[in-house]
Amino acid sequence: MAHALVIAKAKVDGDPNYNSYRRGYKIRPIVDRLLETTGIDLSAGGGVPELMRFQEHFKESRVVVFGGLNCEDIYFDGHVESEKRIDLLYDDVWKHYHVINSLTGVQTRRYV
Repeated sequence: MAHALVIAKAKVDGDPNYNSYRRGYKIRPIVDRLLETTGIDLSAGGGVPELMRFQEHFKESRVVVFGGLNCEDIYFDGHVESEKRIDLLYDDVWKHYHVINSLTGVQTRRYV
């Protein structure tokens, strides 16, 4: 969860390290610092309570997590008024979060 949030936040903010984070470079210290700063423990996984705490930390961005490729299946919505939006897809089978770069792309994949 934290890994996906860092990558998505870097994309939204135009961070020059976005591609490095996406490929797995330089991201571990950032994720560790985020978890230390927020005090969130993800050793048992992360769900809505952890997402709520991350939303409190990322006040300037709206965190939205979809439960499937259907964009109406919203797992979590931070309800923050912001143009910056972090979209994640939660894979219930693997218990994993993925960054959504384009909601249009998700809709297209759904029909392919």
